[in-house]
Amino acid sequence: MKLKKGDKVQVISGSQRGTIGEILKVIPEKNQVVVEGVNLQTKHLKPTQANPDGGKTEKEAPINASNVLAYDSKAKKASRIGYKQEKGKKVRIYKQTGAVVK
Repeated sequence: MKLKKGDKVQVISGSQRGTIGEILKVIPEKNQVVVEGVNLQTKHLKPTQANPDGGKTEKEAPINASNVLAYDSKAKKASRIGYKQEKGKKVRIYKQTGAVVK
């Protein structure tokens, strides 16, 4: 998997297509990523002594990594990621622009 935690990505399919967010968690075993503000699920909390009112919380759920593309903020485009040797080090680059991923 070429995506890492902290990468900026754009959702390319599904109901939230076009949404741009940061990767919060990567789950390589299942080929899934958790993206900030995407695929929110509501959980209802029962009243407890610590939280007497109960309530609802929203939390991001994982989506398949094939549904996102790395987003290049400078070019304002989504692009696939490739690798390149630079000064003896392997670096990730955006395929469309050739810029190095930070």
